[in-house]
Amino acid sequence: MTVTIKLVRGLAAGRRALLSQRSLDEMSVSPQTMGRIKEVFGEALTPQQAVARIIADVRREGDAALRDYTRRIDGVVLDDLQVSEKEIEAAYQETPQGLREAMERAAERIAAFHHQQRASSWLEWDDEGGAVGQMVRSLEQVGVYVPGGTAPYPSTLLMAAVPARVAGVREIVVASPPGADGRVAGVILAAARVVEVERVYRLGGAQAIAALAYGTESVPGVDKIVGPGNLFVVLAKRQVYGQVDIDSLPGPTETVVIADGGANPAYVAADLLAQAEHDALAAPVLVTTSEKLAQAVQDEIEAQLPALSRKEIIAQALGGRGSIVVVENLEEALDLANDYAPEHLCLLVADPWAWVGRVRHAGGVFVGEACCEALGDYVVGPSHIMPTGRTARFASPLNVWDFCKITSVFALGAEEARALAPFAIELAEAEGLTAHAQAVRLRVEP
Repeated sequence: MTVTIKLVRGLAAGRRALLSQRSLDEMSVSPQTMGRIKEVFGEALTPQQAVARIIADVRREGDAALRDYTRRIDGVVLDDLQVSEKEIEAAYQETPQGLREAMERAAERIAAFHHQQRASSWLEWDDEGGAVGQMVRSLEQVGVYVPGGTAPYPSTLLMAAVPARVAGVREIVVASPPGADGRVAGVILAAARVVEVERVYRLGGAQAIAALAYGTESVPGVDKIVGPGNLFVVLAKRQVYGQVDIDSLPGPTETVVIADGGANPAYVAADLLAQAEHDALAAPVLVTTSEKLAQAVQDEIEAQLPALSRKEIIAQALGGRGSIVVVENLEEALDLANDYAPEHLCLLVADPWAWVGRVRHAGGVFVGEACCEALGDYVVGPSHIMPTGRTARFASPLNVWDFCKITSVFALGAEEARALAPFAIELAEAEGLTAHAQAVRLRVEP
């Protein structure tokens, strides 16, 4: 199988190639998707309109709408929306021992990493017994969406639910689409058993997001929804934000590998192939200082690709959003990576720690050839749910703080209140809020 990857030379051309890539919103929807929407709804709708229709129906009709859309979209007739504890336990027992051990080891490492992040409430007292501070409280109910389309992702459940557990979330509810047999993938149920989530529902797509946001007869409404999904899941998360919190609006996954002339081309190629197999819209990008390495990596891709199970998807990703950019030096490579703000940034260079401090924007930095991004997807510890689409300029990977909220504490003593009152009065009157000024004045003036 021959794969053509864009080869770009120079920093300016690299910026044009990478920064011109469209966001998920701007990508054209395939004729197949538009045809499927018309088939389901009986009329031509945009994806945004279809999602709004689903959400409105779920809010109005509850479980009946969930069953109806699961039948119309997934082709599955559901009796029970919730997966029974017996079914979860059976799936766990049927999962090979080695895979169960891998999940448990991953969960341990994810928990150990996120325990380092836990924060506590605090109060700073004054001499009069007054105080200011913060109360840190975990969210009470969180919904985790776990995709189950082209492949089941038990690792996503672990990477979302374990930080929530560490944060102290009381109830974790999982939604994952059913297969043709009406069952949630066994490996996802086994992962749910490993992290002991409270409830699992056989629901996918926008209807699952609507149920988690607004609640139905069977599905509890939650405080926050986390987890990746397809276009319809992302649009639904956007439309329910405000009713609930969300973690992000994830787009296609992306990796930038920075490699110098001494990098192993087989490793570089393997990292790009691993990224590309997620999705046909994935963005596997190599930025290198070596023309020789660029050619060697292309040769390695051709050599490694035929043996891979998802080679058709990989070929689409490499030929679509894949790029190899050749720049003058590593300074230019880091500048380009920071402009692109990738989800994953891999430093396959001599003395990689010398360059870590130059990274300003990335969801995660993978330092050196030994710690490949694929390890980070599963067992290193940090969550693999990371910002995409250049949102790493302002967003962070999923972490403990995503499942916490802060309540500020105001408790001034009388003397401190009197000392601060004139400043509050001045500001209130400048804003024309005389009732504010009066509320302060009554407490401090005779």
